[in-house]
Amino acid sequence: MGRAGVAAGPLAWLLFLSLTPSAAAAAAVPAANASGSGPDLIYSYEYFVQSPQKLAFYSWYGNTKLYHFRVPSDTMLLRWLLQAFKGPGSECTDVEITVHFRYGAPPVINPLGTKFPANTTVRPSFSIKLIHNNTIINVSNPAPGDWFIAAHLPRSPQKIEVKGVASPCTYIFQPDMLVLRLTDVTILEPNISLSQTLSGSQLRHFKVFIPKYTLDLQLELRSCVSNGSQVCPVHLVVGPNTLPQSFQKVFSCTDQQEPCRLLLSAPPWDTWLQVTAEGRAEPNVSVTFDAVASFTACQPGSLGPLVITYASLNQSLNASSASLSMGRSPWHLGKRTGVGSSPFSPVGDFRNASALSGFCLLSYPVIREELDVFSVRFWPLSGSGITVWSRLPTLFPINLNTGMDSGSTFIVSLKLNTTLGSNVSVVGCLSATSPVLSLNTSHNCTTAFFEGYSLYLSDSSREAMLSVPYPETGNWYLSLQLICPKNLSECQQVRASVETSLSLSPCFNDCGPYGQCRLLRRHGYLYASCTCKAGWQGWSCTDDSKAQTVAQQNLATLLLTLSNLMFLLPVTVAVCRHYLVEASVYSYTMFFSTFYHACDQPGVAVLCIMDYDTLQYCDFLGSVVSIWVTILCMSRVKTFVKYVLFILGTLIIAMSLQLDRRGIWNMMGPCLFALIIMISMWVYRCIHRHHCYPTSWKRWAFYLLPGISLAFVAIAIYTFMGTNDNYFYTHSIWHVLMASSVAFLLPPREKNIEPWAWSQKLTCRYQLCKNTQEELYAVT
Repeated sequence: MGRAGVAAGPLAWLLFLSLTPSAAAAAAVPAANASGSGPDLIYSYEYFVQSPQKLAFYSWYGNTKLYHFRVPSDTMLLRWLLQAFKGPGSECTDVEITVHFRYGAPPVINPLGTKFPANTTVRPSFSIKLIHNNTIINVSNPAPGDWFIAAHLPRSPQKIEVKGVASPCTYIFQPDMLVLRLTDVTILEPNISLSQTLSGSQLRHFKVFIPKYTLDLQLELRSCVSNGSQVCPVHLVVGPNTLPQSFQKVFSCTDQQEPCRLLLSAPPWDTWLQVTAEGRAEPNVSVTFDAVASFTACQPGSLGPLVITYASLNQSLNASSASLSMGRSPWHLGKRTGVGSSPFSPVGDFRNASALSGFCLLSYPVIREELDVFSVRFWPLSGSGITVWSRLPTLFPINLNTGMDSGSTFIVSLKLNTTLGSNVSVVGCLSATSPVLSLNTSHNCTTAFFEGYSLYLSDSSREAMLSVPYPETGNWYLSLQLICPKNLSECQQVRASVETSLSLSPCFNDCGPYGQCRLLRRHGYLYASCTCKAGWQGWSCTDDSKAQTVAQQNLATLLLTLSNLMFLLPVTVAVCRHYLVEASVYSYTMFFSTFYHACDQPGVAVLCIMDYDTLQYCDFLGSVVSIWVTILCMSRVKTFVKYVLFILGTLIIAMSLQLDRRGIWNMMGPCLFALIIMISMWVYRCIHRHHCYPTSWKRWAFYLLPGISLAFVAIAIYTFMGTNDNYFYTHSIWHVLMASSVAFLLPPREKNIEPWAWSQKLTCRYQLCKNTQEELYAVT
């Protein structure tokens, strides 16, 4: 994730000195405590650096460059230095760079404006635009944990660039992170008053731990006195700052009556909450107050039969240890971790509504089953079918805190198995850090610092599904509750059976039939994304606005494959002129080019007779060797020299293609060398014969000039006119023009070789037939 240090070089000092004056002063000199007896707040900083990366034009998420940072706890200020510059020796135009920020998971972006799959909820990321300069981004009171930055160039051009034709433009991006953190933060203990004094605009930082099963948190400033009067010029900032959306609470006590209170419903569980008090009094005027934090606890109910089932399941597992050692397990294969079990003892089986009294939620233990990379299934210990009541919410704790789950897609599927009635429904809420426990009075799916995702079930809508790409790292909660908006008494004895399916998948629906799910890696961090084909677009390749129809896919396949039949023309010409080696090379090229393009199609019209990489290599090899043998054949060197050059050149071409298959010099190098040989031989013959070679003007006018023209047109189309949209047409034209060019450029047969005489070769002549005449021998 980077390197950290107190003395990280001159740049770190420049960043440190460029902090806000108050922060810099606080960092340089410890602040005095209320009594003036000594320092009580000391700041330190840490500097994180990541290696620069070359940016790419955007066509899918894999083109983005992802940077992963980890912000330490008790950080007061987070500062990013974003450096964008061109590569060395790069003389290119300025290009706009887009940088996205997100806390907890990689940013979910949509630069192309495509559609997301149905039932997928996406919130836009926080992003800025850069044009090759240095930019500083400040985040005060950032949330500790994982932060991600994604950077990319604008949409990729449609033109197909031939590698090596032009020098590529290089754009480099590097983010550095500086954090200013408190080394000693005052802990605000529950129900214990903490006296504080602020002078002018002085700051005080506290943190309070929120235990599990906390319904709400109340912060109070009591006995607030400033300048001898009962006023409270204090500004409270509660909670962390996150991107792209922050729910940080900012509360002013200046106009509030004594005491000043701030109530937070559904605060984050099992975490430290940051609280900052800022004085708003006049300079040299102090304010004193007592800070008090109090909680409202929630008593969860656990299911007795589930605990019994869990115990019996453990016994069955212990009894089957022998079968487990042999590789046979009564459970599904995978790693399982039980989460969400209640700290309280079981209190009943809850088969009737009367057993629900006295509890605020009904918690189901959840098993985490790891199947593969980014493939995880969560299922309640009681099975997929669970009971939902109206008196209290049903809660599923889901552990997404492994550090690797944020690079996948979290999928929630609910199905109603009972009939509820016209005015009864089941409302669900999926949230992070803490659950929503007030679904019976409000449909608002929002906690203190997180906006959740709502789900709804009824008789008219019996299934609900939700897909969350790149979920934030942490503990998630699914709350379900029965709702009767018109008549609450109807819901007292009603219960619903809901079938739940919770899972993590690398890509939603495996990117569909027109996409491929790919695993990407940035150092040790893995994440998944879809790459689409056949004109399909979108996060999961579900946007068909520019998709090719099946007829278009079939037409593209036919054009690219059948256009290779034009190589039958140079094969025929070569055979007729006794160039059998050349004819075999053209046949090889025609065969592998046909089946490579049949296998290279993005849609449904695909035929692969062997491995794709093998077909591609053979196609490229045949194309370059065809040009090599054609030019050498035109040079009219001696036969044994020609065949030696054939073999030697083919071996060198095979080696160069293995090194770099798409480099332009893999084709241009052999062509230029063969042209040098051909021109040298032609000049030698011109000098030796004192006449232009080839000698016939008809040869120049009807063969050489048309063949050369066709070759130049084909090279121009291949190099400058190919795009992703017209590739099927331009590349098919390339096949036709190159095959026709070879047929024109092949020289006539050698003078000492007689033409094919098919009738003579097939007829049994006298010298080939057996002479059955008996010979008479004279015996003396």
